[in-house]
Amino acid sequence: MAGAHHVDTTDAIKNGGLMVAITLGSNSFNMLVAKPGQSFPLVIAKHKRKVRLATGLVVGGCLAPAAKREALDCLQWFGELIQQYQPEQTAIYATAALRQAADAELFCQQALPLLGQRIEIISGEQEAEFIFHGMRATTATDGQVMMLDIGGASTELVIGDEHIDFKHSLPLGAVLFNQRHFATGISAAAFAAAHTDVEQALTPLLPQLSSLQWQHAMGISGTFRSLFELAQNRGLGFESISRTWLNQIREELLQHGSAELAGVETERVPTFAAGVAILLALMNLLDISDIYPAGGALREGVLVQLALQQRLAHNQY
Repeated sequence: MAGAHHVDTTDAIKNGGLMVAITLGSNSFNMLVAKPGQSFPLVIAKHKRKVRLATGLVVGGCLAPAAKREALDCLQWFGELIQQYQPEQTAIYATAALRQAADAELFCQQALPLLGQRIEIISGEQEAEFIFHGMRATTATDGQVMMLDIGGASTELVIGDEHIDFKHSLPLGAVLFNQRHFATGISAAAFAAAHTDVEQALTPLLPQLSSLQWQHAMGISGTFRSLFELAQNRGLGFESISRTWLNQIREELLQHGSAELAGVETERVPTFAAGVAILLALMNLLDISDIYPAGGALREGVLVQLALQQRLAHNQY
């Protein structure tokens, strides 16, 4: 399993095995609290805050002061929650924003007393594995699946069924694209520039991708949730997002000049157009006609890992 590290789980088995999975994404910070379940840990509480840690970040640069303050404030809250729950296992993983930030180590040092445990910054490939296992544990799939997760500062692409055949993390994210291409507004030029960025990142992978077979494309992330919420709010009973409909949303964004469209949740507005641009480019370049919603994500994948460690400990003792 990706990013595995040792956790002493002997007492966790005796005391009910409460688990906490914390993921520090480039767009939002999440905490799941769970106890052991039959096939997947039973989530008893969810906590989330939109931090947008990648806002103002350039590769190799430092975290923006405002984003850093917001992040540390959230981690103080998470630390207080950890004290309340008193879990036997806690895993804290950070993704693309801290992978790219020059001051990531300083940030982790500042967060340590707030959380009582070090943050582990995982690689893009480890992140892709976690996301895939989280999806597999919570979503019924049939055959080979291509999975896309558009995050704030990276996009993970995985193909597999019971086993992963391909995994890659692309330096493309809705927060980064929002400030890179859509900071001055929504335009055809912004969509075109976003498409070029996606194409440049994806082109080296196309020969390998073309040799792999997959039956369904599945989407995980705020971008996909935003689109399905939009369809639901408009009374559309979509089972999947079609490339045709996504092009219609693109045209609507261009005509409106804003992501404040009818049916788009307020908290989704800042990164909505950038997420649509990335997804549309991926669907065009990979020739995906429809993409289906998937449950689970990074944080669920972390729970899968913690549950596996518990079972191994139980077998050992």
